[in-house]
Amino acid sequence: MPAITLPDGSVRDYPGAVTGTTIAASIGPGLAKAAIAMEVDGALMDIAREISADSRVRFITRKDPEALTMIRHDAAHVMAEAVQSLYPGTQVTIGPAIDGGFYYDFFRNEAFTPDDLPAIEARMRAIIAANAPFTREVWPRDTAIDFFESRGERFKAELIRDLPDAETITIYRQGDWLDLCRGPHMRATGDIGGAFKLTKVAGAYWRGDHRNPMLSRIYGTAWRDQKELDAHLH
Repeated sequence: MPAITLPDGSVRDYPGAVTGTTIAASIGPGLAKAAIAMEVDGALMDIAREISADSRVRFITRKDPEALTMIRHDAAHVMAEAVQSLYPGTQVTIGPAIDGGFYYDFFRNEAFTPDDLPAIEARMRAIIAANAPFTREVWPRDTAIDFFESRGERFKAELIRDLPDAETITIYRQGDWLDLCRGPHMRATGDIGGAFKLTKVAGAYWRGDHRNPMLSRIYGTAWRDQKELDAHLH
């Protein structure tokens, strides 16, 4: 019977394990609509995660500082899906949020060029419009390695092999596409919004080592709204 302590000091009791989504809805429809993630005892989590023990919970909305990193992180995932749908056979490697935006490194025989960006951005907007939920899954390590190797994703398989033995292997789905990721993510692709732009391409060695394959990196920027994006671009 978890007791959930909110930032104002109030405590809500629930009869059993409860998701952040349910907690937000029990507080009010406004919060249920606005909350995109939650902080549980100081750790940022997906709002759909279950809480089974007494915890302190703070909900994250687009106004909070944490939201910007999440928007960018989710945009990187959507960009990777867009690239693989447009350019079959492309392998995905690593794609973090960074200061001012995000990037994703890809392996393919032909490097991306600036001319490729409009089509990728358009496909990203279609994926965002579909508003597919981000869903978290925990996989056995060997299952994850076998899965990515079967798809020709040798870089992902290498990443999983190199994770510490105690690391939980988590996979995030968005529609039919999935990726290795620790998370957290927002509720769905639609939470990213439309205030993003792909900005440039570059080369980068796998894991920063010149002895490794050269990857094709695509950079983007993403913000809470169009006003913030325009201010950044100008």
